[in-house]
Amino acid sequence: MPKKKKIKRSITKAVAHVRATFNNTIITIADTNGDVLCWDSAGTIGYKGSKKSTPYAAQKAAEKVAEKAVKFGVKELDVKVNGPGSGRESAIRALHAAGLEIRAIEDTTPIPHNGCRPRKKRRV
Repeated sequence: MPKKKKIKRSITKAVAHVRATFNNTIITIADTNGDVLCWDSAGTIGYKGSKKSTPYAAQKAAEKVAEKAVKFGVKELDVKVNGPGSGRESAIRALHAAGLEIRAIEDTTPIPHNGCRPRKKRRV
């Protein structure tokens, strides 16, 4: 069976999902239907351990993913931020600095309306 040739898609509007956990920051760019175009994280660009959770690592990951997105023809972004990590703001700033126009920023962090019992507090 011959390998199917990948069609180069030209998408101008996209959605960037920034998942900022305490340990890593993952940035995914998808089209408006939800099909993933490209993604990157602080871990995949070469940071290990506690350096992954820094805002600088999130910034570098966002620059790299923006570079990939521009190749798809993306010009406008809606940003959805999820999680409590430190790389939230720096990732958005890096996407803007890479020449992508940010239309909207939305926080999609799940907040319980008194759901499950939370885990016991950390004692450091």
